[in-house]
Amino acid sequence: MPPRLRPTRLEYVVDGVRLRAQLSAAALDAVGDEPEQRRRALEILKQALFRGRMIAKERLENGAGGIETARLLSGVTDEVVTALYDFTTVHVFRARNPTEGERLALLAVGGYGRGALAPFSDLDLLFLRPYKPTAHTESVIEYMLYALWDLGFKVGHASRTVEECIKLSREDYTIRTSILEARQLTGDKQLADELIRRFRAEVVKGTAAQFVAAKLKERDVRQERAGASRYMVEPNVKEGKGGLRDLNTLFWIAQYLHPVSQVDGFVQLDMFNRREVAAFIKAFDFLWAVRCHLHFATGRPEERLTFDLQPEIARRMGYGDRGDAPAVERFMRRYFLIAKEVGALTRVFAAKLEAEQIKQEPKGLSRLIPGHGKTKRKKLDPGFHEEGGRLNIDGPEIFEADPINMLRLFRLADQRDLDLHPDAFTAASRCSGLIGSKVRRDPAAAKVFLDILAHGRDPQRTLSMMNEADVLGRFVPEWGRIVAQMQFNMYHSYTVDEHTLRAIGVIADIANGRFAEDHPLSTAVMPLIDDREALFLAMLLHDTGKGGVGGQEKAGARAARQACERLGLDRKRIEMVAWLVEHHLVMSDYAQKRDISDPRTVVDFARIVETPERLRLLLVLTVADIRAVGPGVWNGWKGQLMRELYGATEAVFRGGRGSDAAAAIRRYHENAAYDARVRLIAADPTTVDWVQTMEDAYFTSFSDEEILVHAALARRAEQAGGAAAQGQIRSGLNASEVVVAAPDRQRLFVNLVTAITAAGANVVGARVFTSGQGEALDVFYVQDGAGAAYGADNPRTLSRLAEALEAAGRGEATKGEPRRVTDFGRAAAFSITPTVMLDNDASEVSTVVEASGRDRPGLLAALANNISDAGLSILSAHIDGYGERAVDAFYVTEPNGGKLTDAKRMAALKADLMASLNEAEAAPPRSRANLQKARASVAR
Repeated sequence: MPPRLRPTRLEYVVDGVRLRAQLSAAALDAVGDEPEQRRRALEILKQALFRGRMIAKERLENGAGGIETARLLSGVTDEVVTALYDFTTVHVFRARNPTEGERLALLAVGGYGRGALAPFSDLDLLFLRPYKPTAHTESVIEYMLYALWDLGFKVGHASRTVEECIKLSREDYTIRTSILEARQLTGDKQLADELIRRFRAEVVKGTAAQFVAAKLKERDVRQERAGASRYMVEPNVKEGKGGLRDLNTLFWIAQYLHPVSQVDGFVQLDMFNRREVAAFIKAFDFLWAVRCHLHFATGRPEERLTFDLQPEIARRMGYGDRGDAPAVERFMRRYFLIAKEVGALTRVFAAKLEAEQIKQEPKGLSRLIPGHGKTKRKKLDPGFHEEGGRLNIDGPEIFEADPINMLRLFRLADQRDLDLHPDAFTAASRCSGLIGSKVRRDPAAAKVFLDILAHGRDPQRTLSMMNEADVLGRFVPEWGRIVAQMQFNMYHSYTVDEHTLRAIGVIADIANGRFAEDHPLSTAVMPLIDDREALFLAMLLHDTGKGGVGGQEKAGARAARQACERLGLDRKRIEMVAWLVEHHLVMSDYAQKRDISDPRTVVDFARIVETPERLRLLLVLTVADIRAVGPGVWNGWKGQLMRELYGATEAVFRGGRGSDAAAAIRRYHENAAYDARVRLIAADPTTVDWVQTMEDAYFTSFSDEEILVHAALARRAEQAGGAAAQGQIRSGLNASEVVVAAPDRQRLFVNLVTAITAAGANVVGARVFTSGQGEALDVFYVQDGAGAAYGADNPRTLSRLAEALEAAGRGEATKGEPRRVTDFGRAAAFSITPTVMLDNDASEVSTVVEASGRDRPGLLAALANNISDAGLSILSAHIDGYGERAVDAFYVTEPNGGKLTDAKRMAALKADLMASLNEAEAAPPRSRANLQKARASVAR
């Protein structure tokens, strides 16, 4: 981090006296030529503005604080705006003896009125008149606005009388807030003072409760719009939860109650202790620094800290790599810790408002209306009482006497379904340091904690409050290490701790039957799980190994053992939790990257899992983990793969410990195929040739209705003497299914995938079957660019795709090649290392080729083309994606049906695949090419 610079004086940056002298000289040199006067004046002002911004930028990059930078930019703007006003009223529209109607005051309002400005923020100005506009005031205002626009400012302006300001302030809280921060820049001081005096006497006085309610309601709406979680990995620095607007809301409320002019005055109010005052100033300064860097880096009023900007802002703020922690992840963790501090400050402030009886007695923290009078207390457990519908404590001394009471506070809130009183939350936060080694090893504390985690009414909500108060991280130090941690990739939408808390909430919802439709299998097996506490503990600890020595899984298992031993669990349960943490990615890997119809896949998976209880636990853990990653990550296609793997593995376990697992899975397929053939022939005798020639695994992959459709499609292809295809939207899978029947041949799969890519569709799954008569049946599951089922918004596009696939199946050239993509937008910030693996042990009959690299349109077709060029046949393809990274696995064989074993050909294939994967990395990105890049995290 660069050393902190001392603040500079404004006159060293922009000398207002000299600036006005230059403007006067320019006006006198061009007397009588108004356009030339204007041109010269704007040139002088542009130079002053540019110099001021560049000095602010240079100082910021060399260690100046965020607040200082924002104030410096505001001061520079003040000098430019007031100099322009003086030039306008002296040299352009001079009123030598101004009448009452020609009086005019210029005030900065909104954020500009606070005296803090980001480089490309809007300029909010109020032109204040004594009464109706005159020709003179209108001319001055018009001239200034056009000049400011020419200087590059985006101006928000209003021209009003004092009376109009008072009237509109009473009616509109946005205008009221704007005038609350009004600051005179220049002009008639008496007029400006009159507005401030009347505003405080006629608008502010006696309306504090209404204003607090309106501002906090406005905050809730804003956060809902920007994203309710303060731990979204692409946060909005200005509008997001835990951002600058939250701090501004506190400032507005404090200013309304106790008028102060600066942040310094705000924190001197009797609201915070010394540590909280430091936290407030630190948060304000950090967020302002980030916001100013964002504006300077993009050259526009960018408020969202997107992936492509994060590495650059980290570099500008002086963060570097440290061990295995990249600079960008260190910077973003700092950001989220600051956002967490903002949340805690909001709670403290709310407690102060309670004491002053500004707020009503709400069900939730941020629902306020006018209310007066003392609230009734209802005694609960010793040391606790219910106050105004919320849980409160008799005093902080109950935590000092017994720190376990901090855990009991949250358990009681969950049991009674009560929100915490801000006083109780603040006391818990301030006393969290009392939780030490002795408390962590206390059996009574462990019981209270496990009651919250595994048996609570709403563990996600309760644990989230504990996390906000620092109680959770103090009691479980392994958790404390992942608080506010982010992974620099586009797969995860939340920080590690927020993702985990959401996953715990998913498990609780599954247990309560709320996801019976989305997750029928998980809902069915949940009551069969013997050790519910092990499941919830594994979920809580499953990501604690991220960034640890030995990899995420091994480090996580070590952390889980430490935590469980401290909680006093017996050895068997400790090992169960550790096993689940170490293997929490195994089920998704086998389901999404391997061919479930291959007996070897199921056998290998069953050998890892070993018992039905582990299988049940792993299923629920995997479903919750994936669903909590972010919106749209979980879909019906993944659910179907999980159910198929679970069913096949369960069949292996039913075969008994002493049985051959491979034989058990073969019997599973044989029995399912026999029963299906009997049913299908009875239902439609014309399917006999089709069902008798298809492999056994085919019948466990599709329902009877689907197989009948496939058989009819194959007959249609045969009658047409070529290929046949049809598509349908499968809303349950969040994808469209496209089935193609065609004579099997070399490069058939490549041609089909190329046609799909040319149509703008993304393949999320593919299954390839070949009948004994040489008829290929390829089933693709496709989505559009937005992740919805392809053709859901326009069914005609799905019909056109089917027609294109029929043509490709007949061997016709695809119309329209997929475009080359060199602009990856936000994904361009990620440096992605491609990998290729060839595995001859994962299948009895095939070589498994797994390729991973930057996702792009046409990647699947390019990889499939490499495989076909090597003279190999593709038996199945398994497509998975993790944000910016694609992972595609292919089961391939030689023309004779054997595995690829020749070392030279294997090396050549690997080189060709690496070349296709590296193609996107080698292409220079067109957008924001000057921004820093960072290595994408592969952690999941």
